[in-house]
Formats: sequence, C-alpha cells, structure tokens
Amino acid sequence: MQPNSKGVEMLAHFHLDGKQIPFQPGETIMQAAMAAGVYIPHLCHNPKFTPHGSCRLCTVRLNGRPVAACTTPALAESEVENSSEALQQDRRTLLQMLFVEGNHLCPGCEKSGNCQLQAVAYFCGMLAPELTHLYPQHRLDASHPDVVLEPNRCILCALCVRASEESDGKGVFGMRGRGLGQYLAVNSTTGRLADSELHHQDRAVEVCPVGAILPKHKGFEIPIGERLYDQKPISVVGDLADHRQAQGER
Repeated sequence: MQPNSKGVEMLAHFHLDGKQIPFQPGETIMQAAMAAGVYIPHLCHNPKFTPHGSCRLCTVRLNGRPVAACTTPALAESEVENSSEALQQDRRTLLQMLFVEGNHLCPGCEKSGNCQLQAVAYFCGMLAPELTHLYPQHRLDASHPDVVLEPNRCILCALCVRASEESDGKGVFGMRGRGLGQYLAVNSTTGRLADSELHHQDRAVEVCPVGAILPKHKGFEIPIGERLYDQKPISVVGDLADHRQAQGER
C-alpha cells in the first residue's frame, strides 16, 4: 500500500483488461480478480485450498508474459490480459484435450448443469472437440455405500486430494503416474473407496468440479434444466462448492 497526497494509505492495483483491480500484499492475480468480481476461467483452483496451477486454464498475460493467475502474485501497476481471443483459443484447446482424454457424455451425466468443466467450456465457446477421443476404460468404484468414483470423468485437478488433506485431514486420495498414465488413486489397503476413511460428508466429495466423485442415491434430485449453470453462466455464479457453502448447504 502507498500513501496518497493526504497521507492515507491506498491499495496497490493492477490493470486487468483495462479495469483497475486493487489487491492486498501477497494476493495472487486470481485472488484479486475474484475479490473484484472479475472471472478468470479455471478448474483446479479453489480459494479454500493451496493453489495448484495444474489445469492452466487461468493462464493470463502479465506484461505480455503468460503466467498462471492462481499462483502468480499480483504486481503493482502491471498490465494483465485475460479475455483476448488468443487466450480464449488456448483455453478451448486445453478444454478439448480434457474432454477427449476422458469420457464426458454431458447429456446423460448426473453432473450436467452442475459441472464446472461443462460450464467453463460454454463460457470459452468450446462446443465440440475436434481432437480424437481416447475413450479411457478405468474401472468404476461403487464399493462405498454412499459415494461412487468414476475415474473416466476425472480431469486430474487434484482438488479432492487437497480437500482430503487440508480440510478433512485424511489423505484419502492421491495422484499416481505421469502424462496420459496419470490417475486418481484411493489410499486404502485394497485401493477401494469402501476400505478408505472417506465419509459422504467430506469436503473431498463436495469439491469435485466434474462427475468423477458423486454421492449415491440423489444424482437427479434437481432436474436437468433447473441446475446452477442452467440458470446463469459460471462467470456470474462462480464455483459450485463455493455456491453451496454460500447457500448454507455445508
């Protein structure tokens, strides 16, 4: 913060697509933008957990240099570009890769309308992948009485990993492998959800942005067409987990 001519301390600021964004010392570009009500597309970021920087959808240009908004500290008087067509095209390409590397059949998915991957794709204008679908064949885990794990929909954002460690204090989930061989693993003696410490009210269950971790018995409680992102775009309502918390669901 810097004092003005009257000696009153003023917040530092940067310019995001020409808009002045104030920030506190230590805040990232993402944190400052969210506080100012400006949406930067993202999937792996959640303000409740340690920034991860894995999805790269939040890539912006800081003084002409590409950086991840969720991990890059805000810089006073800097110029940040977020909404250019070039950045949106890069995001559409990343989204296409996520769609073809998993099995995301939106019309029949229980998470449709409440899925951040779907909502971000609509926001960025990615309506149909142009890449070859890989159709992974990971085994669905329905062993848990209250939760199902569908790894074919996992986008490897590691939100459940961070939530289980940082919020639930359990470490139920972990990432294994590398590249196309990377997958979400369950930390139990058998590798099954039923033999883990997972509880259906854990934050790790709630925080999944897609249909990879789902509570059983209530997939279509809210009809498709009446769900969160059916009503308003993600740029307006934000992340699903934060919306639930704001509504007092947790």
